[in-house]
Amino acid sequence: MTPLAVSASTVSSALGCGLAAQRDALREGRSGLRRNDFGSAPWLGWVGRVDGVEAVTLPPALVDWDCRNNRLAWLGLQQDGFVDRVQAARERYGAHRVALLLGTSTASIGATEEAYCRLDADGRFPVDLRRPALHAPDSLSAFARAALALEGPSLTLSTACSSSAKVFASATRMLALGLADAVVVGGVDSLCDNVLFGFNALELISPAACRPFDAARDGISIGEAAGFALLERIDAAPHAPRLLGYGEASDAWHMSSPHPDGHGAELALEAALARGGLRASQVDYVNLHGTASRANDAMEAALVARRFPAGTRASSTKGCTGHTLGAAGIVEATIALQAIEHGFVPGNVGATTPDPACGAQFAWTCEERPVDVALSNSFGFGGNNACLVFGRAP
Repeated sequence: MTPLAVSASTVSSALGCGLAAQRDALREGRSGLRRNDFGSAPWLGWVGRVDGVEAVTLPPALVDWDCRNNRLAWLGLQQDGFVDRVQAARERYGAHRVALLLGTSTASIGATEEAYCRLDADGRFPVDLRRPALHAPDSLSAFARAALALEGPSLTLSTACSSSAKVFASATRMLALGLADAVVVGGVDSLCDNVLFGFNALELISPAACRPFDAARDGISIGEAAGFALLERIDAAPHAPRLLGYGEASDAWHMSSPHPDGHGAELALEAALARGGLRASQVDYVNLHGTASRANDAMEAALVARRFPAGTRASSTKGCTGHTLGAAGIVEATIALQAIEHGFVPGNVGATTPDPACGAQFAWTCEERPVDVALSNSFGFGGNNACLVFGRAP
């Protein structure tokens, strides 16, 4: 594929708001996880909660979209001068030539939960939540489109935990077809009872902070996050880091577990490297999906061991952020981009006793070293696999 410029990006998670907060926490090996203090089930493990979401006030023109997920989206959009960069693209190309593709797994379902908890005597939603568009699956994209004053194509992708990685693939195709001149990509997912109870029902939530690739790992920690990036053709930002390739595949093995041999994940990896014209040995860092579930980590550790040389570095950062679900792809894409920009490999925070299946590739603590090519893995329920490859501008 023709590489694309990632001309702007931003992220807000349990590590803080903005890229600098994330970079500093990763370098220090600091986790943003805390004992669960959210929702109806505070006994359910630890969470990666974003501070300040409750205090966010949406502008009057956007108040009809008010809910936790859209507040988190608004908070994320205000970081790192991202809105200004989108405005510049809008002025350069025209609002109708800037597309928007966002990934989410729950959208504004937290508001829908609240509405059902407050049904009136006639069994209807309360008046303040009787806003049909708010409860639609595309609530996030509709809100962000209005917030950024965009008029180009707008899509919501919901493929569980690969959602905001797959938006990069869709954006690449959209630009190649000439349907847009720039694309805002990203994802937002926020904490809600549906997620906490749902993953608990699957027996996937750890009672303590998650420990990716630890020999005694016992489940995930749910997080929330908002992240965005602006993709343009290289001539618009020749010195920006680049999206070199993407790969997508579905193994369709099980509703909530990956294929134990990682067949779908490996197909996505192969496609991403092929599109980037790269060999596995040219990848300096792999940000692993690494949820700390028994099945996912075992599959991914085996994949790394058989596909990458010992000199490639690999780690999961979910011990810092928690599993941010539909936002995981964009969060970890920004981590891959920061590894390239700032020359470091994040450590695999949370693991104290490495799983023997993990090879020499694993970086257990932060390493300061040059990174020219970084790969990010995102594997969702149902075998929705996506891999992204980013590189430094020549």
